Amino acid sequence: MAGLFDSPVRNIIAVIAYTLLVMAIATGAYMRVGWSFRDAIYMVVVTVYTVGYNEVRPINTPALNVITIGLIVFGCTGIIFLTGALVQLITQSQINRTIGLKRMNSQIDDLKDHVIVCGFGRLGAVLARSLRASSAGFVLIEEGEARAAEARAQGYLCIHGDASSETVLQAAGVMRAAALATVLSNDAVNVFITLSARALNQNLSIVARGERASTESKLLQAGADKVVLPTQIGAERIAEVILHEESARFIEGLERSQGFQRTLHNFGIELEMVTAAPQSAAVRMTVAALERQAKGAFFIVQINRPDGDVFTAPPDTTIINEGDGVVLIGRPNRAALLTSLFESRVRGTRG
Repeated sequence: MAGLFDSPVRNIIAVIAYTLLVMAIATGAYMRVGWSFRDAIYMVVVTVYTVGYNEVRPINTPALNVITIGLIVFGCTGIIFLTGALVQLITQSQINRTIGLKRMNSQIDDLKDHVIVCGFGRLGAVLARSLRASSAGFVLIEEGEARAAEARAQGYLCIHGDASSETVLQAAGVMRAAALATVLSNDAVNVFITLSARALNQNLSIVARGERASTESKLLQAGADKVVLPTQIGAERIAEVILHEESARFIEGLERSQGFQRTLHNFGIELEMVTAAPQSAAVRMTVAALERQAKGAFFIVQINRPDGDVFTAPPDTTIINEGDGVVLIGRPNRAALLTSLFESRVRGTRG
């Protein structure tokens, strides 16, 4: 019985069911003494909700008196309990949120020599998984409310706020942190975050993401120790050697190219191209959804449509269609994963 009242949602469902049952019984009772359904349900509703309108018919018999008294007692009790359950739901949600935020802030305050990750997009999610796998202490900063909630749901410490704000960076423990990675897709914001973080902690190791090569010098001037250009890493190599309509011939040539293999090996990555077979798991999925399902095993750096269209560094919302050539760059030993997603023979270059 004690467990019945542990959940506000269960309480609301139970009280609504109880109130509807009382209303149904009362409606049937009024109809049994000769009232029409319309008059009966009207009387039940105005009584239960204590509206106070006049009676639709005189309550002038003992049977009607008993029915009405029972309706008032049991029906109004149900409404009182329903109101209490709704208040409990709202109050408990607020209390849980407050307690959760206090616990999270306390855990962040205990961090030292940790990593601050600004942004929980595609790269931020992969970085968070890698940091968790290595048991490194870290905290995320994400401005988007939905993504911040998603990060917390995955068990990450995540501050909902603007990472370019000094107040937010201080809340993340930037003065005690060992490193900061700003991996937002907006170069201007990454520059500003780098400036703010460097001003707060001169000893902080800062790794910044850049979408355009021209931004690299600005990020370094702003105080970044290292700039990562994820799009360029894939695009510079893929654009030179891969066209979708001749993918098989190029891949075969790459397999024999020791120089290209060494280049990939120096980056610790593998380049592969797969074709999205009809009815495969990848078809109709977006780039973001496919990378999430891969759990950081690879990034999609180019999509070649059968009609000849080529999308280098495709947006997250790009949809994979049947017959698309998908160029991937990522960690080794993922052939089984690619086969399961694309149901296609994988051919590529390994470093």
